[in-house]
Amino acid sequence: MFGLDDRIAGLGTGETLLIVLGVAVLLGLRHATDPDHLTAVSTLLAGAREDGAGARRAARLGLAWGAGHATTLFVFGLPIVLFGAYLPDAVQTAAEAAVGVVIVALAVRLLARSRRGARRAAHHHPPEPDGAPLRTRSGLQAYGIGLVHGVGGSAGVGLLLLAAIPDHVEGAVALAVFALFTAVSMALASTSFGWVLERGAVRRAYATIAPALGVASLAFGVWYALGAVQAVPYVF
Repeated sequence: MFGLDDRIAGLGTGETLLIVLGVAVLLGLRHATDPDHLTAVSTLLAGAREDGAGARRAARLGLAWGAGHATTLFVFGLPIVLFGAYLPDAVQTAAEAAVGVVIVALAVRLLARSRRGARRAAHHHPPEPDGAPLRTRSGLQAYGIGLVHGVGGSAGVGLLLLAAIPDHVEGAVALAVFALFTAVSMALASTSFGWVLERGAVRRAYATIAPALGVASLAFGVWYALGAVQAVPYVF
């Protein structure tokens, strides 16, 4: 992925504002496809599906997650773009580890909800209607999850490339566009995922898909958190 970031950034050598903004858009769209983002959002939306949420409600959760991510990406990215001021290594490591913990928590919740749904089906209890309100995951909570995720350093290469823009105003504007299109791209991805979950074949096989997704997300979250800690072993 980092090589792709470099190639995208190479498009901005013209130094015009339009080109810089275009590069920021492409970086934002690309950044949204990072595995940790897709894992967190897909698990969040699958959990919403367990709670009886339809595709539209799940899409709104994805948008809230993207907005939270964009907020911290801009807040913590602005000092980098303007002054080259980075968070201390200990804070960056803790933030990355927190991202892994969030993914693990979402996976555990999905597995618990899936098990409860399986027991309900075994006792022939009717499923909840798709329009039922979410009991344990609101848009505000999804926004909070996005805030935590945005502090992580997976946008580091993109921020470095934007920090290389000599004009600070252009750099700040490009950062805002980068954060915005990361959120927009995640909203589109979550809408697509929510739509897929509602399709007939997927919906019928959901009892099998959800636990598999939960286990895969759990393994990824543990690996991600341990990798963050081990990258700077003297921090902990």
